[in-house]
Amino acid sequence: MATTRSALTEEDIRTLVKGATPDERAVAAHKLCKRIDRAKLSDDERARAYEILRVVSDDAAELVRRAVAVTLKDSPALPRDVALRLAKDVESICLPVLSFSPAFTDDDLAEIVRLGGAVRQVAVAKRPKLSAQVTDAIVEYGVERAVEAACSNDNAEFGERGLQKAVERFEKSERVLNAVAYRNVLPLSVTEQLIELVTEQVRDHLVCRHSVSAETALQIALGAKERATIDLVDQAGRAADVKTFVAHLHKHERLTASLLLRALAHGHMTFFEWSVAELAAVPHHRTWLMIHDAGPLGLKAIYERAGLPVRLYPAFRAGVDTFHSVEFDGGARDQDRFQERMLQRFLSQPQVVAREDVDYLVEKMDRVSRDMRRSARLLKTG
Repeated sequence: MATTRSALTEEDIRTLVKGATPDERAVAAHKLCKRIDRAKLSDDERARAYEILRVVSDDAAELVRRAVAVTLKDSPALPRDVALRLAKDVESICLPVLSFSPAFTDDDLAEIVRLGGAVRQVAVAKRPKLSAQVTDAIVEYGVERAVEAACSNDNAEFGERGLQKAVERFEKSERVLNAVAYRNVLPLSVTEQLIELVTEQVRDHLVCRHSVSAETALQIALGAKERATIDLVDQAGRAADVKTFVAHLHKHERLTASLLLRALAHGHMTFFEWSVAELAAVPHHRTWLMIHDAGPLGLKAIYERAGLPVRLYPAFRAGVDTFHSVEFDGGARDQDRFQERMLQRFLSQPQVVAREDVDYLVEKMDRVSRDMRRSARLLKTG
């Protein structure tokens, strides 16, 4: 073991095993671990070093065992059997290793979560990387703090069922629900669970934070009631994946004529186009031509193919015509002014829509007008 001895003398090794004080043995243990971590050892040299390390990791003094755990906490040189031994030790020793060591397999970590108790569960949940197998174990056996920590860990991989289980187990825990809601990516089914459970503040935060991403439109809008959904379609107006959003609403029977009418009434033509295409089972480019470029009969033909109510066709016709007649003028709050004019023209048509839809659109127009007036006042005072 010539290479190892260049840094560790026979006296060092004797000190490791028989040192008079824990401090002396801890210093020797730290020296051994540094050498194992950094040196290019032959197989024989490494095998002997590991044997010494196994003896040291069984030292009666906590200080010595901790020297091993802290020095090799994130080193690939820590043998798996030693890591497992340290994982069962007191907290000052197990936590550094559980938090970082690559020595553990997914099976090891899942078993530690199952049997290790709250402190060890939280340490595992905060590791730099977690597989779905480990997060499944945390969701199944973990305490609230551990599940929250795992869900807050963006480098933790979750399967769809794992996140569903987390929401089901902790549907009353604002901390866990918020941790799930703030993940970068969520399956649509999980968002459906969350939307009725999280606070309005969390919804608002997500909308503001991800206003240009398709994922946010999917995550927040799915599962909401129609009025909440269409308000969130406002935020998803620039989303790239409207097609997927619409397909999901259709799958869950939420792509209703009322919803389409409300969307059209305040300018969400892209959403309307994809919705009609989805209902009619016609490619979007063909649907677009029939709505916009196929003359007065194009819209009627695609509308009927989509199975939308005959009695509402005049309202949809008026909405499309209004959309074509109103243009953006490039000024401040362009979108708000556009929506206000769109709603005014739409509501001036013969009332063939349901009373609740009219009430909704009036409320929407009032809200847009209030926002515009508030902005104008701020500009004057500023």
